[in-house]
Amino acid sequence: MADDSMALEQQVCFPLYEAMRAITAAYRPKLEALGLTYPQYLVMLALWERDDRTVGDLCAELALDSGTLSPLLKRLATAGLVERRRSVADERRVEISLTERGRGLYGSARDIPAQMAEATGLSVEELVALRETLRRVTRALNNAKES
Repeated sequence: MADDSMALEQQVCFPLYEAMRAITAAYRPKLEALGLTYPQYLVMLALWERDDRTVGDLCAELALDSGTLSPLLKRLATAGLVERRRSVADERRVEISLTERGRGLYGSARDIPAQMAEATGLSVEELVALRETLRRVTRALNNAKES
């Protein structure tokens, strides 16, 4: 085959895939110490940033569908980290809030972002540029999908 564009080393998707696997593996021991999986950690980050949210709001922020998010929330509720309740105003909506234990976990998780940034070996500027590049790629691909 003469088409070099099909070579694995020429693909953008493969290094992204490898990087995500490496990131998830690096987070794993830190999160296991907290009793969280990586997707649960993302939910907790969103709630630590802004508590008392609806499932729909969390779905939108985390780019997850409710079928994926609901089991995560149930496990977090079982662990005593969040509380789920039907909205009084609209019982079709489920509201999520941190429990005291969930708020307390913030202190134990607070150093994880800095530890992970250091583990990458990248400068703060490089990490910011990478994050913004990945956001642009995601927006472009989402826009192309909608066209």
